Amino acid sequence: MTETSTPDGRPAVRSTRPLRIAMVAPPWFELPPRGYGGTEAVVAALVDQLVRDGHEVVLVGAGVHHTLAQRFVRVLPTPPTALLGDPVPEVIVAAAAARALDELDVDVVHDHTLAGPLLARGRRVPTVATTHGPVTGLLADYYSQLGESVRLVSISHAQRASNPVLSWCGTVHNAVDVGSFAFRDSKDDYVLWIGRFNPDKGPHLAIDAARAHGLRIVLAGKLNEAPERAFFDAAISPRLGPGVEYVGEADAALKRELYAGARALLFPIQWDEPFGMVMVEAMASGTPVLAIGRGAAPEVVEHGRSGLVVRDFDEFVAAVPRVLDLDPYPCREVASERFDLPVMAAGYAAVYRRLAEGQPGGLATPWHRRRPQVPRDGRDGPVHGVDAVRDAIA
Repeated sequence: MTETSTPDGRPAVRSTRPLRIAMVAPPWFELPPRGYGGTEAVVAALVDQLVRDGHEVVLVGAGVHHTLAQRFVRVLPTPPTALLGDPVPEVIVAAAAARALDELDVDVVHDHTLAGPLLARGRRVPTVATTHGPVTGLLADYYSQLGESVRLVSISHAQRASNPVLSWCGTVHNAVDVGSFAFRDSKDDYVLWIGRFNPDKGPHLAIDAARAHGLRIVLAGKLNEAPERAFFDAAISPRLGPGVEYVGEADAALKRELYAGARALLFPIQWDEPFGMVMVEAMASGTPVLAIGRGAAPEVVEHGRSGLVVRDFDEFVAAVPRVLDLDPYPCREVASERFDLPVMAAGYAAVYRRLAEGQPGGLATPWHRRRPQVPRDGRDGPVHGVDAVRDAIA
């Protein structure tokens, strides 16, 4: 037993026994995914680290898994990847998972699906849901309807600030296995863009920024769905040619090779992305990130240390030469300090334990005690998004 304190300063005694956690994974990809699958990669990594930390995890998912979970409950024989976006597999998984969970002796259920939390009401143990996507619009209405039956964990303070009235119980940043990313302090002759081919991700802007400085750029990303192909044909294909290379969707090995060799990751995001895993993966490889400061970018990238955060595309283009001069070592240090798996797992374990002990007060990762840096880059006013983050953590 260890003695801690409650949010109002009163002493509290908290158990340190291992937790029993039911982890409900999305059904669309194997765990861990072989290629694309950001949420699935986070879930698989979290499961493995929780087990390494001594906790007991029952994984509920589709197909087969290659995690360290002590028990696996298969709710579909194979992941319905071709049906991604169809609500029926999601509902089937929710129903099957709910039936399986009724028979499990666990302290907490951590549900990463969309439909699963609908069945949490009346459950004898608390249910936690991580909001892996936006929490505005129709999704805001959905999460609001869940009320107190499900406690929500945000993946960034910026995400939480976009809808602060939801039933939040913590903020835990996503993480990667930093040690699995090769670190290189000598880089090759290219900058990198990696992600999903969508105008919000800005691959066309990354090409334009690289070309403005005569830099070679390599692009790697998912190109499976009709909207992605349409955007690629309209905005990317005309820009391909000397100095611009598309290498396809990168698997785990190719992705690490590309990150390690890149002089910088270009991240000209055009929407308020709740996190941005590619930024962390690049930093883990010693590769600085140049980002437009929307969404979580100002709290993920430490301006001047692991990258640069600017306000708009004009500043983005102007900052390219400066990001190339940043030292690779602090990039790796930031990733290790704030975005390694033990940090994420400890954050979630703290949330689980508080809820299991009936103390649902809002938790946050250690970053909540820090102030995001506000780069000026010669102009007045903060980077877009920093004010919202500051309000959330004040």
